[in-house]
Amino acid sequence: MSRETSELVRLVKPRALPAGTMHVEADEAERAALAKRFGVTAIESFTADVDFDEKDEAVIATGTLAATIEQPCAVTREDFTYDVSEPFSLRFVPAGRIADYEEDEEFELTEEDLDEIEYEGETFDLGEAIAQELGLAIDPYREGPGADDAREDAGIESDEDRTPSGPLAEALAGLRKD
Repeated sequence: MSRETSELVRLVKPRALPAGTMHVEADEAERAALAKRFGVTAIESFTADVDFDEKDEAVIATGTLAATIEQPCAVTREDFTYDVSEPFSLRFVPAGRIADYEEDEEFELTEEDLDEIEYEGETFDLGEAIAQELGLAIDPYREGPGADDAREDAGIESDEDRTPSGPLAEALAGLRKD
């Protein structure tokens, strides 16, 4: 996302990193825009605490995000609220520092290669990176507290409770030794 369209912009200058922990808190408008982006009913709170380190011309941002999400249950479609708390580790690298690979070339990713974000210019957008981490933490198929009761009322069996049936199940049962 570009700076013009990002819902949570928090620009950080790699040459002047915050000395201590940086606290990021989304305001009401930012949370509403993020809720729309991620397809949830509401994001009631969203904060992150981030520490910075430098290694090999890269900025390492480690921290924890915390949010309160309201979304519809995947079974009943009734809204419910839950808390998310996720650690993250991001590596911001200047443009052109990420290695290019041939299309069919095999290579092995190391832990440092994961969550690597390229940036151009004098700043990188920590806010957008944290927003993307939140997006990954939201389960679109999360079930609310009434999901099991709704399944039972509708007569839907869970996969664990269902007894295998059909021609293949019968053939397998015939092969079993008692």
